[in-house]
Amino acid sequence: MESQALAWLAAGIGAGLITIGTALGIGKIGSSAMESIGRQPEAAADIRGAMIVAAALIEGVAFFSIIVTVLLIVLTGE
Repeated sequence: MESQALAWLAAGIGAGLITIGTALGIGKIGSSAMESIGRQPEAAADIRGAMIVAAALIEGVAFFSIIVTVLLIVLTGE
């Protein structure tokens, strides 16, 4: 295989793994937050805020990883 085809394959696999990891991470955060709110409804606002911050951090890592996969395609397309 030529290098560009391998780069596209790697970028596709990378994007898939990024999507799966992000979905699992945000799903775990949401699940834990809902369980915590169920146990302590009076702390719902604090828990919700912490959940949004944690989800935003995971999304930031996902965006960075997607940029790396796109750069992998662009830089090998010479």
